[in-house]
Amino acid sequence: MDKKKIWLSSPTMHGDEQRFVQEAFDTNWVAPLGPNVDAFEKEVAAYTGSVAACALDSGTAAIHLAVKLAGIQEKDVVLCQDLTFSASCNPVMYEKATPVFVDSEEDTWNMSPEALEEALLRHPEAKAVIVVHLYGTPAKMDAISSICASRGIVLIEDAAEAMGSTYQGKSCGTLGDYGILSFNGNKIITTSGGGMLLTHDEEQAKKVRYLATQAREPRPYYHHTTVGYNYRMSNITAGIGRGQLLHLQEHLEKKQAIYRMYEEALKGLPGVRMNPMNPKGVANNWLSGIYLDDDAKATPMQILEALQAENIESRPIWKPMHLQPVFEEYEFVKDPKQGGRDISAEIFARGLCLPSDIKNTEEDNERILRILKEMLS
Repeated sequence: MDKKKIWLSSPTMHGDEQRFVQEAFDTNWVAPLGPNVDAFEKEVAAYTGSVAACALDSGTAAIHLAVKLAGIQEKDVVLCQDLTFSASCNPVMYEKATPVFVDSEEDTWNMSPEALEEALLRHPEAKAVIVVHLYGTPAKMDAISSICASRGIVLIEDAAEAMGSTYQGKSCGTLGDYGILSFNGNKIITTSGGGMLLTHDEEQAKKVRYLATQAREPRPYYHHTTVGYNYRMSNITAGIGRGQLLHLQEHLEKKQAIYRMYEEALKGLPGVRMNPMNPKGVANNWLSGIYLDDDAKATPMQILEALQAENIESRPIWKPMHLQPVFEEYEFVKDPKQGGRDISAEIFARGLCLPSDIKNTEEDNERILRILKEMLS
């Protein structure tokens, strides 16, 4: 295809990344850990307002270690957001615990506090909750935090898609007991691959770093008293992250402008609405999405195929966990006030993530909007 490729969300480099990476090469510090890792942790902690940040090789590793710190063991029940990427709940399976999937709500597309209450009525023995800020939109953290605190349940906040998002003035990832960030290649800032675990407790951070470096004891020889993991970020990738962090505000503003562009361009078209915002927070708008009602002129897949025919990438909404074959045997809990509706499945069936790359030109955006308006008018 000879038409220019328009990506959903690809990395955006600025040159500052190379400066930190070059420093690592110049000092021969290309092994795991090093000055860039230490500095990146301090810079992210300062940006988010967390007590400590632990740089790891993926967001999934961060979730896994949060599950470990929460004391989750075999057969323990963990209440997981249903509408998300599987990395949010796969670490529950690593520990042979039992996930129970909690439906989302229409207001934010995130975990429904009402469905969470229902899940806890059924499973008062639950040990932890994993909530997700889907596509960077903050969940209703006041309600969810209150529910967990009243029952003494550990709250793990998956902010993998929400770097830069805030809720009531606080950074997403700092509102639970443990917070997760991702710097995967398509995120708002990237280290190519990598993540962070945010914590309010420096002692917990020390435990994370211990577990993430094969649980090696501080002795002159290799001595281990527990099973560890090779999860620490490298000095090279941390250097990329430091350079990216310098441009986070710029990326935020461009992502938010993309959302506003779609919102304005699609206003008034029948059966079309944008992915919802939480009025108590500020979303980073990592990905902009639409929801198509029955009276919309096209289906999500028709739009996806029309964009694809023009070499433009879009993506279906995450397929809910309770519809995934690997999780089909596990319980799914809906909000009893919704009359049996499966909100997660509805959003999956009717939603679509639109191109949200901050490098798109005015001409690129005109190509995208022309197709959308042709399909939906």
